[in-house]
Amino acid sequence: MNGLNSKTALGVILVIIGGMIVLRFFGFTLGPIFGWLFPIILLGLGYVGLRNGKHWIGTILIAVGAIMLLGKLSGLLFLILAIAAIVIGISMIKGKSRRVF
Repeated sequence: MNGLNSKTALGVILVIIGGMIVLRFFGFTLGPIFGWLFPIILLGLGYVGLRNGKHWIGTILIAVGAIMLLGKLSGLLFLILAIAAIVIGISMIKGKSRRVF
C-alpha cells in the first residue's frame, strides 16, 4: 500500500460527510462536539508547530485556538469570578485576618 492517495482521501471525506448527514437525519448532531474540539485541535497543532521550529504558524494557531476556547469558556470564567467575589466579600464582612486568595 502506497499510503493515502487522492482517490482514497476523497472516498474517506465522502464517507465522513455522508455519515454526518445520516446522523443528523436521526437527530444526532456533532456541532457542539466540533465547537469544543476545533479550538483544542488548533492549540495542539500550534504546539506541534512550536516544537518543530515553526514559531510564526505555531503562535498564530495557538492564539486563534485560545481566543476561540476563551469564547466558549467565558460563561464558566464569569461564574468562577462571581463565586470568588462572593467568598472574598463574605470573608471581608466576617473580618477574618486570614486571606482567602
